[in-house]
Amino acid sequence: MDDPIKQRRSIRRFQDKEIESEKKEKIFEAARWAPSWGNLQCVELVVVEDKGMQKQLAALLAPKNPATRCVALAPVVVALCGMPIKSGYYRDKQVTRYSSWFMYDLGIVSQNICLKACELGLGSVIVGSFDHQQAETLLKIPAGCELVSLIVLGYPDHIPPTPKRKTVAEFVHYGVYDG
Repeated sequence: MDDPIKQRRSIRRFQDKEIESEKKEKIFEAARWAPSWGNLQCVELVVVEDKGMQKQLAALLAPKNPATRCVALAPVVVALCGMPIKSGYYRDKQVTRYSSWFMYDLGIVSQNICLKACELGLGSVIVGSFDHQQAETLLKIPAGCELVSLIVLGYPDHIPPTPKRKTVAEFVHYGVYDG
């Protein structure tokens, strides 16, 4: 299976092997090309490769979070941040139903990062259960920008089995929701 969309898994155990700078640049280039609301590009990435800082971030994860060890030990942790009062707004006025449209934009960036990592032979996991405020302080995230998730990257130590997926007929509705 060589399709990164089908191949990508949440990896929480990584080899003790650094990621080549060329691969990191390709991942960040993939993030750069993610579409965004009005092309406002509200994403900011903080790349953490210092083990001391990673251990401090790992300590902020929710108790028993299965990603704690990989945040502390993986080669790279990317803190995914965005500007909430940018995406989904026009002339400082919210123009979408949802005030958190930036989450949609950051989701697309996350997908690009994870798929490009998979294509390059790397693994990833997106982590969202942690003390965001303390992590923002640790990473010196400025006001007006919010830390949403951590994406852990590295060479996989294992590949989990393919999870069961719904069939297309179970979730695609034509014309109206025919639930």
